[in-house]
Amino acid sequence: MTTGAFTLPDEYWSSIQVTPQDVENLHTFLFERETPLTTRDLISEFVEARIRFERQAAENKHKSAGKSYLPREQYAVGEDLVFPALEWKRGRVAEVRPGANPSVSGFDVLTVEMEDGGRRMFAARLDSHLLNDAQLSASEGSEIDLASILQEHGSHMMEKLEAALGADEGLVQIAGRWFPRALLIDINEGQLNLAEAVLDMSGGEPLPTAALLKDIELPEGVNPKLAEFSLNQALQDDDRFDEVGPAGQVLWCLRRLEPDYVREVPPPLQYIEVSHDRSQLTPEMKALESQLDDELSSFEGLDVRENISSVTITLIYPHLRAGTLPMSVRARKLFPTAYESPRVRFTLVDGKTGQNIPAWVVREHGYVYGLREWYKAHQLIPGSLVEVRKGENPGEVIVEARTQRSSKDWVRTVIVGADGGLVFAMLKQPITAEFNDRMVVHVPDFKALDPVWEKKRSFDDLLLMVMRELSKSNPQGHVHAQELYAAVNLVRRVPPAPIFATLAVNPAFKHVGDLHFRLEEDSE
Repeated sequence: MTTGAFTLPDEYWSSIQVTPQDVENLHTFLFERETPLTTRDLISEFVEARIRFERQAAENKHKSAGKSYLPREQYAVGEDLVFPALEWKRGRVAEVRPGANPSVSGFDVLTVEMEDGGRRMFAARLDSHLLNDAQLSASEGSEIDLASILQEHGSHMMEKLEAALGADEGLVQIAGRWFPRALLIDINEGQLNLAEAVLDMSGGEPLPTAALLKDIELPEGVNPKLAEFSLNQALQDDDRFDEVGPAGQVLWCLRRLEPDYVREVPPPLQYIEVSHDRSQLTPEMKALESQLDDELSSFEGLDVRENISSVTITLIYPHLRAGTLPMSVRARKLFPTAYESPRVRFTLVDGKTGQNIPAWVVREHGYVYGLREWYKAHQLIPGSLVEVRKGENPGEVIVEARTQRSSKDWVRTVIVGADGGLVFAMLKQPITAEFNDRMVVHVPDFKALDPVWEKKRSFDDLLLMVMRELSKSNPQGHVHAQELYAAVNLVRRVPPAPIFATLAVNPAFKHVGDLHFRLEEDSE
């Protein structure tokens, strides 16, 4: 059967919906492969199956339209024909006469009345003609470019496919890979207890599934990938175990052996939400907010597609106290992520010494844990600069303090009074690393600040108190919004936006230019 070009409109892919038949086709595909596959792996099969289906549907439709015209056939007056080479237009043979061509003998000329009212002539009983050999084939002459479809529409189709697969009880997903539930091997309680014992012996160090399988007796001859996936499924359903591997890698850990500050947010990072109106932030305030890399900030306007290879972070007191790094919108691009795991175990590398630092990404709350001893070793203080950048190897993250030879320097220092009040004074302190001038605050004794950690005072009162104390260290009484942010976070975890919004709307604060503020006299 002859055919014209087979295509599908762009709107077909942009508005596509995943049907139960699509999911059933992928069930069959997974059964045949006997290999767990990601949604990204399955999307190609989904699209190819749709193309095959639509091509077959088009072919069936055209077959039902009538007899197809082929030059080699013989036709009679009154026969209805369809013309594949003319986009399957229809026509009826009105006249048949012998052809007259000295170079070709024994053929007919058909006069056909087309469905649009016009008349056209075609040759018949012509054995040698290109259209005689043009066959409809799903495997050749495809005018649909799979790569282009996936590039343009793959992202939204994957979201729809992910949702459809997740709603199917016959499929299970582990670490981003799908597999039919019916093919899983049964893992019993005794085998899970053996896995717990192996992880217990590792002392909290996560292990891959393959390491656990060595000590778990499974039937001989089982597909290794099937065995690994089945154990992963059983471990995932057991609350004792936590999958903590980055995307593309499955690592298991016992929940009870994870650090406390991985399972729950460290007290210094706990934020009690402050009601505020973001619309009050000026463009300058939003620009400063985006520079501060606070994990609690929304970073409006930041291009999340931006390729970032390094970020320099100014440490604020809560992160220094907790031994964590903020994982802001920009910084999170540098750290490993996962398909499902809320906690990811990985290794940081000291950019100067090459030291490996076991660390955890806590995705839900936006911080990286495991740097307390590293901070102490480098004698970092609030305001110190830390560079985070991609390593040379996949998944490797380099962290480097901008250290320097220790020297004495005049920096703002916080002193806790006997009454629990704060005093800021410019004092000479030992400095071992570069710092942000506006955010540096030397804290002689971290523990002295613990009792002062503010939770009862109203936010406005706290802001006024800190502003008043900071003002005393400046002859003009001016305080920059960035200085206020750093100082407030000595006694309460607060992101920039609530502070900046209060500066903008509270009449007690007077803007004097360039994000510098002073207290009005009547607020004293």
